Amino acid sequence: MAAATTTRAATLDAAAVGALAATMRGPLIQAGDPSYDEARTVYNAMIDKRPALIAQCANVADVIAAVNFARDNGIVVAIRGGGHNGAGLGMVDDGLVIDLSPMNGVRVDPATRTARVEGGATLGDLDHATHAFGLATPSGIISTTGVGGITLGGGLGHLTRQTGLAIDNLLEADVVLADGRFVTASETENADLFWALRGGGGNFGVVTSFLFKLHPIGTVYAGPMLWPLDRAGEVLRWYRDFIVQAPDELNGFFAFLTVPPAAPFPEELWLQKMCAVVWAYTGPLDQADATFAPIRAQFGPPALDWVGPIPHPALQSMFDALYPPGDQWYWKADFVAEIPDEAVDIHLQYASELPTWKSTMHLYPINGVAGRVAKDATAWNYRDANWGMVMVGVSPDPADNERMIDWTRSYWSALHPYSAGGAYVNMMMEEGDDRVRASYGEHYDRLAHIKGTYDPGNLFRVNQNITPA
Repeated sequence: MAAATTTRAATLDAAAVGALAATMRGPLIQAGDPSYDEARTVYNAMIDKRPALIAQCANVADVIAAVNFARDNGIVVAIRGGGHNGAGLGMVDDGLVIDLSPMNGVRVDPATRTARVEGGATLGDLDHATHAFGLATPSGIISTTGVGGITLGGGLGHLTRQTGLAIDNLLEADVVLADGRFVTASETENADLFWALRGGGGNFGVVTSFLFKLHPIGTVYAGPMLWPLDRAGEVLRWYRDFIVQAPDELNGFFAFLTVPPAAPFPEELWLQKMCAVVWAYTGPLDQADATFAPIRAQFGPPALDWVGPIPHPALQSMFDALYPPGDQWYWKADFVAEIPDEAVDIHLQYASELPTWKSTMHLYPINGVAGRVAKDATAWNYRDANWGMVMVGVSPDPADNERMIDWTRSYWSALHPYSAGGAYVNMMMEEGDDRVRASYGEHYDRLAHIKGTYDPGNLFRVNQNITPA
């Protein structure tokens, strides 16, 4: 396929390209244009793809024109929202990128507690707009993440146990289909498409806007607690039992990390490998200290305790400076139902071998409200798991890639026998059809049938791809 698309891209009809450029309100960028290299750069610097065309869409009409052009000219197409996709699937060699980043508007309706969010908005755009009204919707932990990509894959984050996944708060979506039609998907309109969009990734069309339910969340009691690595075994064993029984208003993801060598971290902790829980409590603030008192007393005072009242957007952007665009990233992931002692021992081994100071492992809880959504309510297949687990090698230096990749793959391979089988599609590299099938499990056949209805030619295949039935 790669050779065919290369040939096709090289022989694209100049008149057709010119007609597309003339039709669009946003710029159509080609190789050689001054803005080309900037436009093709994505968050993960390990990805270096060279598309033939980048359509930076200003509105839905631009998206429709770009989809029609790709289909009519037989050119492979990728959809770019925020550009965070770990595997770089918002970019494609020799094809057309439909770049939604200029479409980043957010309109909040405080009366109905909803937000209409365009497909190119980031979580930072969304949080900024909703926080003015003391409202929020759950999704993510880094504000530069694109709303579109994280939502379509499911949407884990700081508020998962309190309010569910992002897809559990999605009320409708506007979609440009492979045949160029513009449709709305909701529980009452194109309900099969709406079901598939909630977890099925970018397989079914270009989502130009999302309508989210919002929750009265403004100031949260949140932040990281860190313990020395030699306490990690007892912390993880305590955490695995505690978080599945915790009240819904308390979320916390477990992590292995290296303390960044910079302020405001205490200098005596710099570059120490540690374990952490990053908490987010949305209950009454006057009950927060009482809620956390037994946690703080569990192992004696944490080595670092930055848990306290904080605006929700500040929590969402807390790690932005640690993980700016331009680092090298390599991801592996699984869903996890239980963490037996044997798995704890494996975690401890690989935590002691973190290959760079930015490399990490996270266990995101997906119980609480998210775990009580019916399994067949959305395309998300792992409601009965308790965590989404991800290990990532991260570094600004490409020279670290080989050892980061080796560590990530070895860590994942050692723990995979203790997993629920599949993975969160937003945290996968390009890993092949078997991994995609495992991630959708018994929902795969239904998704393939819906894919066959809305995209029978598999125009939208630069993703964690579902083959049309």
